[in-house]
Amino acid sequence: MQSRPLGRTGRQVSVVGLGCWQLGADWGDVGEADAMKVLHAAVDAGVTFLDTADVYGDGRSETLIGRLLAERPDAGLTVATKLGRRADPHVPEAFTLAAFRAWTDRSRRNLGVERLDLVQLHCPPTPVLSDDRVYDALDALVEEGAIAAYGVSVETCDEALTAIARPHVSSVQIILNAFRRKPLEKVLPAAEAAGVGIIARVPLASGLLSGKYHESTTFAPEDHRTYNRGGEAFDVGETFSGVPFDVGVRAARRVTELADPLPASQVALRWVIDQPGVTTVIPGARNESQVHGNAAAAALSPLSDDVREGLREIYDSEIREHVHDRW
Repeated sequence: MQSRPLGRTGRQVSVVGLGCWQLGADWGDVGEADAMKVLHAAVDAGVTFLDTADVYGDGRSETLIGRLLAERPDAGLTVATKLGRRADPHVPEAFTLAAFRAWTDRSRRNLGVERLDLVQLHCPPTPVLSDDRVYDALDALVEEGAIAAYGVSVETCDEALTAIARPHVSSVQIILNAFRRKPLEKVLPAAEAAGVGIIARVPLASGLLSGKYHESTTFAPEDHRTYNRGGEAFDVGETFSGVPFDVGVRAARRVTELADPLPASQVALRWVIDQPGVTTVIPGARNESQVHGNAAAAALSPLSDDVREGLREIYDSEIREHVHDRW
């Protein structure tokens, strides 16, 4: 699988990574054995970048990845985790060096490593991204050897631009997919110019872009696609990319027709990979088949002009009014 440099980290990572939120919680039940099969299948498919967080299953996702690291020590993996959502209350004042040390120590234990490859601020309150003391604290963790590099995971394009301007931010993680195109305007060019890596999350719009859902599809009660459609638990943009479900299902049918004979999910992932400035895309997977399908997107040729224009037209006519000015 093709690799690209991950911003200022000095590491090369696969263009298709694996998002590991679903191995912790909030996507329905994924058993431990199935989770390990997903992780091993990803490594076998050439994936070298795993993205997790300390709050995914209260550390379950990190712990499972720690098992993988022990079982596949020569896989050349880069593991990115996140911190900050453990803050209670989740306010700017909670983002202190002492808290960072405690959270990173916990993640190091979960993952079974001395030093974390990449730690990302986990969609913090917006003022955190402009606070010199926060970056001083992260710099201290680098100097202490607890982390090798740091980045930020953000909700909005303005937050991303604030982070990119910081000299030691290695990467920015942001929602980017065929239904969330605003980062193409300013964020990706700014990151590319600054040498900051872009980690594209929610690339399939919580599964919408797989084309497998219909208006009556239901999800498990513990799945955020059931309980967060209105932003009841966290930013609504994390669920179906903020697109109303019925709107997204209708638009996804058009994506499926456009993608034919290729799977819509692979075309959607290839669209992200093709964007200048993107380092890696991190779809989740609940089984080995999904892992293989996602990884196959890396082997596709760049999308044709006709497909790219078709995706743009679907966005402009169906999606833009619902999301473009919100994030």
